[in-house]
Amino acid sequence: MTVPLPPLPPAADDAYRPGGRSVAELVDREHRQLCDLADEVMDPELAPERRREVVDVLTATVSRHLSAEEQYLFPAARAAVPASGELVDREIEADAALLTALKGLSGPDDPALAEVADRVRRHVVRVAALVTPLREVATDADLIRLGNRWQIAEEAAPTRPHPGTPATPPWNKIVEPAVGVVDKLRDAVTGRRTQLADLDRQPKA
Repeated sequence: MTVPLPPLPPAADDAYRPGGRSVAELVDREHRQLCDLADEVMDPELAPERRREVVDVLTATVSRHLSAEEQYLFPAARAAVPASGELVDREIEADAALLTALKGLSGPDDPALAEVADRVRRHVVRVAALVTPLREVATDADLIRLGNRWQIAEEAAPTRPHPGTPATPPWNKIVEPAVGVVDKLRDAVTGRRTQLADLDRQPKA
């Protein structure tokens, strides 16, 4: 079954396989990363400065991840697996609640951080229930094309939680990149860490 997608380059034949990674693989990988961050941020022995950095990276990673999901994964699941429509609607509401919880954090020692970590773990479980049937009905080429668009969306996505922005196409594809530009400018000015690789960076002497 072909998943409805934005205009794509023509395929030479049905065996055409574009380059890139499947959206299912990307989602699985990022979900593992999110769970690892949620576990680390709740480690009671974590140093305060490290916890602040992990909270920043978790916030940015969740923000990018949810933006890409809402732009591409959810519409694809809704189109290819009609029975997933209700699950998608509920997950969009849950995404907004997660972003609201992240935005409401007062700092790395906020007791509400435990709720955020729990919401992240529950998100991973729920979205797996959407990815599995999509993987069964979509072609490998469609999943890779979705993955390519997912990665482009994440590059332009916000790095801070904005629960009030549109959560469905076409408006989220217009608004989110614009908000992302502002977020990245703020990150550059403040030196905020937003990538997993930033957590491994050695501090300057």
